[in-house]
Amino acid sequence: MSNDQHQPVYDVIISGAGPVGLFLACELAMAKCSVLMLEKAENLHSPLKQLPFGLRGLNALSVEALYRRGLLEQLEVPKRLKDPHSHAGQGPRRQVGHFAGIPLLSGNIDASQWRHRLPSSTDTILLSEMEELETVLARRAEALDVDIRRGLAITDVEQTEDGVTVACDDRRFQGQWLVGCDGARSVVRKVGGFEFHGTEPEFTGYSAHVDLIDPEKLRPGRNMTPAGMYLQSQPGYLMIQDFDAGSFHGADKPITLEHLQEVLRRISNTDVTISALHIATTWTDRARQATTYRNGRVLLAGDAAHIHAPLGGQGLNLGLGDAMNLGWKLAATIHEIAPEHLMDSYFAERHPIGAKVLDWSRAQAAIMKPTPDARALNAIMRDLMETRDGATYIAGRVWGVATHYDLCGDHPLVGHSVPNFEFPDGATIGEFMHDGHGMLLDFDSRAPLKALANEYGDQLTYVSGRAKEQLGLSAVLIRPDGFVAWASDTEPQEQSIRQSADLWFARMERL
Repeated sequence: MSNDQHQPVYDVIISGAGPVGLFLACELAMAKCSVLMLEKAENLHSPLKQLPFGLRGLNALSVEALYRRGLLEQLEVPKRLKDPHSHAGQGPRRQVGHFAGIPLLSGNIDASQWRHRLPSSTDTILLSEMEELETVLARRAEALDVDIRRGLAITDVEQTEDGVTVACDDRRFQGQWLVGCDGARSVVRKVGGFEFHGTEPEFTGYSAHVDLIDPEKLRPGRNMTPAGMYLQSQPGYLMIQDFDAGSFHGADKPITLEHLQEVLRRISNTDVTISALHIATTWTDRARQATTYRNGRVLLAGDAAHIHAPLGGQGLNLGLGDAMNLGWKLAATIHEIAPEHLMDSYFAERHPIGAKVLDWSRAQAAIMKPTPDARALNAIMRDLMETRDGATYIAGRVWGVATHYDLCGDHPLVGHSVPNFEFPDGATIGEFMHDGHGMLLDFDSRAPLKALANEYGDQLTYVSGRAKEQLGLSAVLIRPDGFVAWASDTEPQEQSIRQSADLWFARMERL
């Protein structure tokens, strides 16, 4: 091992510089934590991260998170890429998503059921590119003095009660905490002693860029066939699902032109011919989740904590949610403004949401199988998605609008993402959240509430004044991650606000 006695002890070491790790690093650095990122890849550029393979849908919660940190406007791809389903109709029949390949149509969705969405709310979904998202997040992380080192893969982890030692071959790094954001094959998860339970795959998925002699033989869009599914997003860019129980992916064989052509012809039931294979990768719908997200001073987030099929692009959004939830809690623990057991709420809040996403993925795989019972279920789902309530339910799940935490509180807004309240001057709540602090929003400008907020220093920002639409509320307490900890539509009681602030921000030992 190299002599690293003079290296700094970081507050947090993050393994993996993908979007989840980078977003977490930004949250921690913004809270004045020292962060080291270790990424095994030397170059962040990859054709699989670029369009069209790198296309990812950001749901409402991810869009809000980026907006609340002042990052959304830096993304250019969402501004120019609006509708990947343009071939599937416009107007009320415009496709705005899918469930197991079944189109979700805009005209069937009743957005009035989402009572907390305001005219000033950000988009429910935006299209992004993985490489651009990583580039924007890396730029912000570097501006916040995050130490990003590429070409270093973690090989071992040792931990004590006071910290962790991370080995990258013959190099060692010291930190108080380690967070594994290193993907589905997470080394941190494996060497950190985490159990990873779940279900085995139904299919091998293929993503490939090829040259086709006769691309017109393949129909555009997503096509369910008696043998599986194929999608041609544009000529030569293919996604295929072959229901082989994941055997080809598990065999770890090279993807040859001949093999891919055989699979494509069988699934599409055509004699289409591939003349050149440029790039191809496989994936499955294996669904697994860590039984805990923390082992001592080692934590997991993103695909390191949970894996599932990339149907509907839920994985990126789930991981960004992990980072947003973990960042402020870990920072408060490091700075000793909250006791360490605050960290327990990370698993308590995020594991159930991850479990729901895994079941969402399993359900889609189940009704995409080329079997009579799956086809029957698929037909029923199509009927339900043509109804207002059915489509609205699906949209609420796909877009994250229905996602909430089960927090203590009587008001129905508690545990939900805070509405983007807009003030008469055009400013919105999201614009006040760039610093990552908690917030006490006081619509009636009460001096006692301002004095209470001041007790918490820079942990709690006080914002007062009437909003254009207040949803009948008088005051709202907002956590650093943008979720509502307390809300009232009557004269707020100072003690109830104090208890909620103590619970979620600081000085929990007083309770």
